[in-house]
Amino acid sequence: MTPSKTILTDDFGRKHNYLRISLLEKCNLRCTYCMPADGIALSPKASLMTADEIFALAQIFVENGVDKIRLTGGEPLLRKDFPEIISKLSTLKMSLSITTNGILIDRHIEALKQANIKKINLSLDTLVASKFHSVTLRDQFEKVITNLHLLLNHDFTVKVNVVLMKGFNDNEIIDFIKLTQFLPISVRFIEFMPFAGNEWDRSKMVSQNEILSQVNDNFSSEEIQKLEDEKNFTARTYRIKGFQGDFGIISSITNPFCDGCNRIRLTANGKIKNCLFSNSETDLLTPFRNGESIENLISVSIKNKKKVRAGMVTIEEMDDPSLHFDNRSMIAIGG
Repeated sequence: MTPSKTILTDDFGRKHNYLRISLLEKCNLRCTYCMPADGIALSPKASLMTADEIFALAQIFVENGVDKIRLTGGEPLLRKDFPEIISKLSTLKMSLSITTNGILIDRHIEALKQANIKKINLSLDTLVASKFHSVTLRDQFEKVITNLHLLLNHDFTVKVNVVLMKGFNDNEIIDFIKLTQFLPISVRFIEFMPFAGNEWDRSKMVSQNEILSQVNDNFSSEEIQKLEDEKNFTARTYRIKGFQGDFGIISSITNPFCDGCNRIRLTANGKIKNCLFSNSETDLLTPFRNGESIENLISVSIKNKKKVRAGMVTIEEMDDPSLHFDNRSMIAIGG
């Protein structure tokens, strides 16, 4: 097969070199913004990608220009074959990373090193144990904090993902930033986004402007340093002068970064989503299992990508639940 990067270029000239693969839909936490209160109907095990299928599909994407893959879930470390999956993927010519809630990370430190995984995104929405339980419905705060330090002690590059929700953790923004004074971490504040079952409304969202307002109230203009944003950035990044780490704001709602989007998502049951907000999916796993070529399916999916947030251009459109209620819940998409 002759590699061709054109199948990963959409009609707006955006080249998609970043693939996020969800390994499973299960999680050992029950975060309210991610999983509906009454749970979700899990895909039958037989419809989930096997380790060999994950590798084979990833290989097709890499042959067509993907050079960065992130493994997500649910909680990816819950897969019993997680070490096998990362071992296989590590043979491909791309950068491999994971997003995790951190609870099981201590069991996989050596496997991660052997697979040359150096970058970990760790989800942590509060620095208060009681609030951690209220949002996750589990008593695992101390384990996550211990494993955060374990990762740093083993020289992993760690980003801490914080989904901000008004009245819950918006009073911890400065506490998280102060954490970067002593720890070489990147805190990422994420605007609360609408997905099936998470009862989103704009009043619960903490906007980019509200975050920066708190920063400006607590630090002087001389202390706040705007950093150069990465190519195809999702977070607009800052550092407080003299601090070891930095912080960024992922403003998918109030200030989207769609112009430079290079991301594709593959769900645990082998369906490609060309946008996090899109309720449109294309099944790759079934035709792949039937021995059919899937390059054209990938190409069509990428070509159909909308310019902004699956066609929801304004915040007012985001307010309309009819435009996103039939999307998957976040846990079924992959973080």
